Amino acid sequence: MLKGIPQIISPELLKVLCEMGHSDRIVIADGNFPAESMGKNSIVIRCDGHGVPEILDAILQLFPLDTYVEKPVSLMEVMRGDNAKTPIWDTYKEIIAKYDQRGADTVGTIERFKFYEEAKTAYAIIATSEKAIYANVMLQKGVI
Repeated sequence: MLKGIPQIISPELLKVLCEMGHSDRIVIADGNFPAESMGKNSIVIRCDGHGVPEILDAILQLFPLDTYVEKPVSLMEVMRGDNAKTPIWDTYKEIIAKYDQRGADTVGTIERFKFYEEAKTAYAIIATSEKAIYANVMLQKGVI
């Protein structure tokens, strides 16, 4: 156990967050995301039983968002014709605002298949049990 480290952050995840450098990206994936196939060239960390918001909140306590890009947080855009509602995005923006003064201005969207391509180049992918759809979020690391 360490002081100041959220309990939800496993030793493996803490190590990955420490290893990541400026502009490296990490995906926090919902339960439907193909984490293992997308993460063949990255590190896949299982966080079964947890949702994206609680993982996002814990990571942002330790992880600076990139200030050299306009949108260091990327969400998977809802597919045209899909009437999916994404109230979880509002939750993400509230969490982000607690740790980054830019708040919702840090958040952008990426078309679904482009998001998959970007995820394949991420340093790590965290697989959660999140049930909300379009709940995937990609973070780009900044500097301290």
